[in-house]
Amino acid sequence: MDRYPPIAEHGLVGDLQTAALVSSQGVLDWFASPRFDSPSLFAALLDHDRGGYCRLGPDLGDDVTCRQLYYPDTAVLVTRFMSPDGVGEVLDWMLPQDEDRASDRHTVVRLARTVRGTVRFEFDCAPRFDYGRARHEVRVDGADAVFHGPDLTLHLRSTFPVQQQGTDVVGAVTLQAGEQAGMVLTTCAPGGAAPSQPTVPWLTEQLWKSVDFWQRWVRQSRYRGRWTDMVHRSAITLKLLTYAPSGGLVAAATMGLPEQVGGERNWDYRFTWIRDASLSVRALLDLGFTDEAMAFTGWLGDRLRERLDMPGERLQIMYRVDGDPELSEEVLDHFEGYRGSAPVRAGNAAMDQLQLDIYGEALYALSEARKFGVQPGYHGWQAAAQTLDWLADHWDRPDEGIWETRGGRQDFTFSRVMTWVAFDRGLRLAEEFARPADIPRWREARDTVLQQIMERGWSERERALVQHYGSDTLDASLLVIPRVGLLGAKDPVWLSTLDAMDRKLVSDSLVYRYDPAASPDGLRGSEGTFSLCSFLYVDALARAGRLRQARYAFEKMLTYANHVGLFAEEIGPSGEQLGNFPQAFTHLSLIMAATTLDEALDRAYRR
Repeated sequence: MDRYPPIAEHGLVGDLQTAALVSSQGVLDWFASPRFDSPSLFAALLDHDRGGYCRLGPDLGDDVTCRQLYYPDTAVLVTRFMSPDGVGEVLDWMLPQDEDRASDRHTVVRLARTVRGTVRFEFDCAPRFDYGRARHEVRVDGADAVFHGPDLTLHLRSTFPVQQQGTDVVGAVTLQAGEQAGMVLTTCAPGGAAPSQPTVPWLTEQLWKSVDFWQRWVRQSRYRGRWTDMVHRSAITLKLLTYAPSGGLVAAATMGLPEQVGGERNWDYRFTWIRDASLSVRALLDLGFTDEAMAFTGWLGDRLRERLDMPGERLQIMYRVDGDPELSEEVLDHFEGYRGSAPVRAGNAAMDQLQLDIYGEALYALSEARKFGVQPGYHGWQAAAQTLDWLADHWDRPDEGIWETRGGRQDFTFSRVMTWVAFDRGLRLAEEFARPADIPRWREARDTVLQQIMERGWSERERALVQHYGSDTLDASLLVIPRVGLLGAKDPVWLSTLDAMDRKLVSDSLVYRYDPAASPDGLRGSEGTFSLCSFLYVDALARAGRLRQARYAFEKMLTYANHVGLFAEEIGPSGEQLGNFPQAFTHLSLIMAATTLDEALDRAYRR
């Protein structure tokens, strides 16, 4: 097995409360339990020697070719191994837990089978509890093993014998064409009951149950456009990144994967950002997945209500999946990091940053929900209205901005754009549903924000709206302007801004967030193009009527997806995927770009 496979050489499996990554060589090298944001059990992706992994597959000699795919319209991952002696497959999935109750039991199923010839499958299970910091004990009995960590137990139940090797477990099984073998890996609280001994028929039954679960879910989609496979893969990915008991959507399944290999931009993304999750509401609703969108708006309403009578900000920029605001950051200095990319951070100190745009995203989510017949309840409306009353007195402040820079506060234009959205959508909701509101005050605030943006956010030198007041630096976050309606998609001010971005931020259809050299962000090193921004660029081009350019940019962007249709956060100089993986922001923006472009192309063809 490779010490550090490319980030993109992975597929994602999950049970809607946590998730795992499996490499194209059959190595489970990232898994945290019992939740997305729990300490890792397998984290070889962050430290090959100390992180832990679970490998199932043949010995990978020079004559073995590995391929990976998803069973169609599911989250069942198939890793194929082709050699002169035979063709084998490993199917990985987690048993879905699409319910409101949080569970401490989570199961990864690994099913090996030979489809041609003869394949000898080798198995290594080397868990490392609590980010590799905690010792564990192991006990083996025939085909069973149990690993005892201080706060977590891992049960291994197999259909073939395994042996203890130090504190790890190994085994092997040779399968002829048509034969199958497998195992279940179940985590639970200490003292939890062991799962039943699996049989091949039981494993097969669970496989088809999982296939049916995902295919039934995908059939709810209303999408009938040109890019069905990619849009549905993105929708499944957003579903996999959603914590079912609360409706909170995590920004990514992983932590610590670098934005630049060897650099320090290595953050923990296993939390629910108000911004990312709010924008996912529109993407999910566009496809018809109303239950998931409504679950998040419920989660959001809880966050709005819980701080109404407390001093300080009404929202934090991110939370744990259950709404807990505590995300203290620590450095795991015993981990070397992906290919030496240290420090590896758990938790996220950006939780305390001031990012005023989040109020706009929150009201945007609530407003988008109304288009699908979801009316705000009275108490939910009270929370939103009181938040806007508070915002009317507190919006005009420097903040850290959308990109969580650590170089000091500025008057970021994007934060003002989304503040305008907050008041604009609040006014629309109040008027449409006849809700009590201080409409004159909100209207005055909305109009003042717009006037300030146009007067102070404009650069005569660049002929564009810029990153922050007094700057000439461009920022791709402003690509949302035509989508949220601050300016029309063909407004001369906006088209001039879009042209400036073409000149300064776009590289062969890929889009940089901003230029750190021109606008220092307090961090060393550089970064790749930001995939969210590349899809927002497509969206903006389509709205501006530049359809030929938009479609070509979209099609090229799809070539950067990995072999199973997943995207990380960024694209590096050589087309490699960088950053945490897979990233919800990228997949929700892919859906948004695809639906906007489909509609624009359909209108053009009808003329």
